[in-house]
Amino acid sequence: MVVSYPPEGRLLHTPGNQAACQSLHTLAQAQVKQTILEGRTILCTPGHDLQVQLGPFTGVIPREETALGIREGTVREIAILSRVGKPTMCVVSSVLSDGTLLLSRRQAQEHTLAVLLDRPLGTVVPGTITHLAPFGAFVDIGCGVTSMLPIARCSVARISHPAQRFSIGQEIFVVLAEKDRKTNRITLSHKELLGTWSENAARFAPGMTVTGLVRSRKPYGTFIELTPNLAGLADQTEGIKENDAVAVYCKAIQPDRMKVKLNILQRLEEVTTPPPLFYSITSGQLSHWVYSPPDWNGPEIGTTFD
Repeated sequence: MVVSYPPEGRLLHTPGNQAACQSLHTLAQAQVKQTILEGRTILCTPGHDLQVQLGPFTGVIPREETALGIREGTVREIAILSRVGKPTMCVVSSVLSDGTLLLSRRQAQEHTLAVLLDRPLGTVVPGTITHLAPFGAFVDIGCGVTSMLPIARCSVARISHPAQRFSIGQEIFVVLAEKDRKTNRITLSHKELLGTWSENAARFAPGMTVTGLVRSRKPYGTFIELTPNLAGLADQTEGIKENDAVAVYCKAIQPDRMKVKLNILQRLEEVTTPPPLFYSITSGQLSHWVYSPPDWNGPEIGTTFD
């Protein structure tokens, strides 16, 4: 359960302020039930405590309660400083005698992590891209719990950097692919949600001219990404390099060989943003996902979540 408080002007709690009394009662219930609340961080003190606006009230998250790993020294202080101005999930720890509302983001993260670790592999969850690195994307899968999405699991079409697929702050869907209770780490996957070869190939037909992105060039041809989960092969063309946007003519689609044959017609204007994502799956649990088409002559290509 998440109770969301939109940013408001601060109100003083007085016996005559009925709205404030009701909100205080809600917070008292939230403390007993350890309900996860959403507020907005408005200030970071010199000692790295956070002040969080919860409706008409302002609460304090002590430094060691700001995030998992801060107490242990495994998370850098920038993780605290960067919270200012952003939504922050927390639970009510206590209310001091002077009326100070003590909050904990760490406890909210511990609860969220425990819930996610209990979910079976293959479970689909929403996430938000927080950081991109050459080896993968970091994804917030709830309350600031960040997990790794390796680059090889971003899509079937290969990319050289996750920035070719995602942008910071982008909301996506991911699959729980691996989990380690000893280290409290969860590894994610993404490609299974973008459709099978047949589902993606159904959007194209021989004789079509469409746009694509050059993903790699080999001696035997150039691989063109038509969708994040579908690439075609074209002959080498002079003046074309990796990551170029191109117009391509679709010559043939061969499910038994899992091939799309293309001709490059021309180079297009530079693409500066990742192509849009179209999800075939956004909820539920996957046990076994098959990418290769039924007519495919080779071994089955897919993912099994054990």
